Amino acid sequence: MEEAMKQSSMRFAAGEIVKGTVIEVRPKEVLVDIGYKSEGVVPANEFDDIKTVKLGDVVDVLIEKLEDKDGMVILSKEKAEFKQNWDKILTICNEGGTIAGKVKAVVKGGLLVNIGVEAFLPASQIDVTTSKNLAGYVGNTYDFKVVKINQERQNIVLSRRELIEQERTERRAKLLADMTPGDIRKGTVKNITDFGAFIDLNGIDGLLHITDMSWGRVNHPSDILKVGQDLDVVVLDINKEKERVSLGLKQKLANPWDNIEAKYPIGAKVKGKVVNLVPYGAFVELEPGVEGLVHVTELSWTKRIAKPADILKVDQEVEAVVLGINRDEQKISLGVRQLETNPWDKAMEKYPTGTHVKGKIRNLTSYGAFIELEEGLDGMIHVSDISWTRKINHPSEVLKKGDEVEAVVLEIDKANQRIAVGIKQLGVDPWSAIDQYYKVGDLVTGAVTKLASFGAFIGLRHEIDGLVHISQVSEERVEKIKNVLKVGQEVTARVIKIDKSDRRIGLSIKAASYSNEQLKAEQAILDSLKPGEDLVALQHAFDAADEMKLD
Repeated sequence: MEEAMKQSSMRFAAGEIVKGTVIEVRPKEVLVDIGYKSEGVVPANEFDDIKTVKLGDVVDVLIEKLEDKDGMVILSKEKAEFKQNWDKILTICNEGGTIAGKVKAVVKGGLLVNIGVEAFLPASQIDVTTSKNLAGYVGNTYDFKVVKINQERQNIVLSRRELIEQERTERRAKLLADMTPGDIRKGTVKNITDFGAFIDLNGIDGLLHITDMSWGRVNHPSDILKVGQDLDVVVLDINKEKERVSLGLKQKLANPWDNIEAKYPIGAKVKGKVVNLVPYGAFVELEPGVEGLVHVTELSWTKRIAKPADILKVDQEVEAVVLGINRDEQKISLGVRQLETNPWDKAMEKYPTGTHVKGKIRNLTSYGAFIELEEGLDGMIHVSDISWTRKINHPSEVLKKGDEVEAVVLEIDKANQRIAVGIKQLGVDPWSAIDQYYKVGDLVTGAVTKLASFGAFIGLRHEIDGLVHISQVSEERVEKIKNVLKVGQEVTARVIKIDKSDRRIGLSIKAASYSNEQLKAEQAILDSLKPGEDLVALQHAFDAADEMKLD
């Protein structure tokens, strides 16, 4: 009897775990019969869900106090579970195992988890990414790894992140082992950058480069993808050592360049949209993934276009002609001007050499003038083809923009797209019949057209100028020509020299009254002069005179 009482006393000692039967459920407490002389009381909040507790349920409880002031036994269900689970948790920790637990509440720095005992889950160990909504975990059950136990304080630290990372590592290794180029895998867009997008393949991230998203032009990955979007991708390349996977989206579709020659034969007319303008041309999209280049020189037969942006705009619909295809380099050459007849093809027929033409002066340059023959076709009048007799330094001396002029076609250079025309060819070169107009000894009359330091030019008939050297103005020495002659002044002079090769006529005012003998003597003097001294006949004299302006 004494031994039985001793065992009974030990069984119902404080700190012992005993089994009890639920005999009453109250709002804040549950009455439990443990076979002792008094019922025991367990706080209602120690049950996971008080609504599920039923009369007759058997539970393990820890005796905290056999009798309180009311004679009731104070029990704890949580402490019973804690004491029962403690050894189990120590074993799990030592073996590096895992344990399931239910998140109870948000506490400072993390979460409170019930794994049979209360344990702490730091916020940094909840997931592989930092969570901003910790309250969303409360009430959920997860597997955890026990990473630290303080037996004295009975503190336990858990990690869910380590399990997730371990799972991802195992899954990644399996994926890399099973994956081969050409596979089609399901994935989710995880992140978007300027150069592409990272796709989560359920354990490993793959890079979908912007150039592998579409056969067509993609300005930015965000134009066709969104974070969180699910899609099927093609595995292009695998680097198992670096755990890198290259993915493709466009590879699910046929390459539009595979039968490009059949779709766009050379000479075919095509339609497309301008997608990009650069200084050297315009890129035209014929279909997604196929673009052709219209070089700036292929925009017009006749107009000199500085840059394509002068006549084209992005998104503009245009027609063009296929000029060439390089499938290996994925290049198509297009032309816009080929849609129209090349005016130079008919220029030879329309403007044969010798044709008289009319047109307005469109532009003046230092070397000539451009006359518009028709829309897109200009003829060029070289400065040397304006007059047979006058040396013209700049076409603006006799022509101005907008003038209506006549001319003669001299030559057509189709290869270089040039038509040479001349004005002087409308008339006869007076020097071809100079012997009929002038002979040495003739008296001539004309007006002074130009003065130079060495003499004066006299305008004669047939638009021919003669030069009176300063030494031929008077028998007396003349220091300055402007002291004795003025521009516009009528003078009479005698022809004393005709040089057909240099197209020059030398005149003498003082010889106007000479006899034949005097003329011969003067001619002999001129003929005996060394080159460079004969200012009457030399080219230098005329050239120098041309540089001086009329007064």
